[in-house]
Amino acid sequence: MQLRALIVDDEPLARDLLRSMLRKHEDVAVIGECANGDEAVEALQNSSINLLFLDVQMPEMDGFDVIEEVGAESLPPTVFVTAFQEHAVRAFDVQAIDYLTKPIVPERLGRALRRVRDKLELQTAHLTQEQLTTLLQSVRAQDHAPRTYAARFLVRDGDKEIMLSVTEIDWIEADAYYSRLHVNGKHYMLRETITELNNKLNPTNFVRVHRSSIVNVERIREVYREGRTDSSLVLKSGSVLKMSRQGRQRLIELGC
Repeated sequence: MQLRALIVDDEPLARDLLRSMLRKHEDVAVIGECANGDEAVEALQNSSINLLFLDVQMPEMDGFDVIEEVGAESLPPTVFVTAFQEHAVRAFDVQAIDYLTKPIVPERLGRALRRVRDKLELQTAHLTQEQLTTLLQSVRAQDHAPRTYAARFLVRDGDKEIMLSVTEIDWIEADAYYSRLHVNGKHYMLRETITELNNKLNPTNFVRVHRSSIVNVERIREVYREGRTDSSLVLKSGSVLKMSRQGRQRLIELGC
């Protein structure tokens, strides 16, 4: 069986290395590469793809966001790629077809491809919704101790740094590997991705309404539905934010 692979990784050198390694496998053809989650979602509409190499850590829209956007039932057989073995290996080894840790070595890639071929032959390669849920919970779960969330951030304000309480934040905007915190008409840059901040903020107070924005629910004034999938919300400050279908669902689940 010919494996038609899509590589998703925001690091060009990582894509180059994996593509070079895959050339040594005659039954594998790389038919596409994506540098971010947006490109991956669009590329996965191509039904000819039957093997996905998906990087976990990407700015704005990480590998798990891609899965949530596309839906587990629509994913081709997937091999996860991660640089963080200490918190991912166990979950991937149990729930995913396979995982690769960076830097990828040829022998490990070969074993992953054998697992993919075996799964395809048995027609059991697709992740089920239950498996996806377990995978996300396993990788993102912390210790059994009560979860704590960020209460303030240290941000630069001109030539000084200030302690900014999260309660002051109106909304957060993705800016590549940075995030822009909007506070009462001002904004502050923080060197963390929007995904990293989303994991640090209390989900009862902050909701990721779009892959590029998180909103303080106390700042929401109005919500508008625009068609079957598109929505927007207006903040008390007057700012208007786009809202994805998944973002609207998160607000509904929160009771907003």
